[in-house]
Amino acid sequence: MRRLRILTWHVHGSYLDSLVRTGHDFFLPVAPDGTGGRGDWGWPDTVHEVPEDAVRELDVDLVLYQHERNRRAAVRILSDRQLSGPRVHVEHDPPMGHPTDTRHPVDDPGALLVHVTAFNNLMWDSGRTPTRVIEHGVAIPDDVRYTGELDRGIVVVNNLRSRGRRLGPDVFERARTSVPLDLVGMDAVSLGGVGEIKRAELPAFEARYRFFFHPIRYTSFGMAVCEAMMVGLPIVGLATTEMPTVVEDGVSGIVHTDVDWLIDGMRILLKDAGLAREMGQQARQVALERFSIERFVRDWDAVFSEVTGITGSRREPRRGRAAVSVPVGAGTARAAESARADR
Repeated sequence: MRRLRILTWHVHGSYLDSLVRTGHDFFLPVAPDGTGGRGDWGWPDTVHEVPEDAVRELDVDLVLYQHERNRRAAVRILSDRQLSGPRVHVEHDPPMGHPTDTRHPVDDPGALLVHVTAFNNLMWDSGRTPTRVIEHGVAIPDDVRYTGELDRGIVVVNNLRSRGRRLGPDVFERARTSVPLDLVGMDAVSLGGVGEIKRAELPAFEARYRFFFHPIRYTSFGMAVCEAMMVGLPIVGLATTEMPTVVEDGVSGIVHTDVDWLIDGMRILLKDAGLAREMGQQARQVALERFSIERFVRDWDAVFSEVTGITGSRREPRRGRAAVSVPVGAGTARAAESARADR
């Protein structure tokens, strides 16, 4: 489709890094204090900064909201035309209130609500707002592949110490008493971790570790997990939210709701580098099929075309209410024998 002009906000840098790969022009509102711009992400010149007080003068094809605070800001800085024009809301998280009975704050049959996992779509009460699922798409350097020579696991979570039980700091601490784990991310040093690693350098950094451990109890499926799978690391994590549909226990990693089961699995991977490599290869194959940046771009282009009515180089009338769809790449899991016969 032709290159669109899309107004959005810098909410999750990693996610926006994937979005800008669609090749469209993205306009980021910048607050008077300078927040909200490009930052140091090295994005192409299709990403533009716009002062908040100039946003209403922009000619855009679509407004893409990514957080409730974007919707609050929109009332203040967008024109009536922008507010009522083609609009998409991205939901990055499952409900933080009641897991099944929380009504989504977007209540707009003229918009489209895009969930980043099928689990999010299942758990939110999206009411009369039509929904889609577009799973993550990630890209890593072509020359980065799993080596796994370090007899340790890696954990990648920002601010793990301060973000509460939902992110699993207690799960991390419990596992760390039994197996060697290195924590990477913002404020990781406060928990005895390595600290921050630049995102561009993270794939090569984590490729040396035997496995990737995800201690989070309740979240959307993390892009860090997608990237680790793309590198070829076997994944160890709690079998909650979207994780059981992506990682198969004993095949592409170790998943369970029993933390002791996970710890036993980590010990096996530390002892058996060959098994870890085999599982990592399976994880990478899943990632290539399910989380490729090419699939992500196709899915988003389809949504952009539907919502704006723009295909090719000409405008067409907007279609009506969008139908609910399932995510691309979701398939049935292969049956396989657990690698834990001797547990």
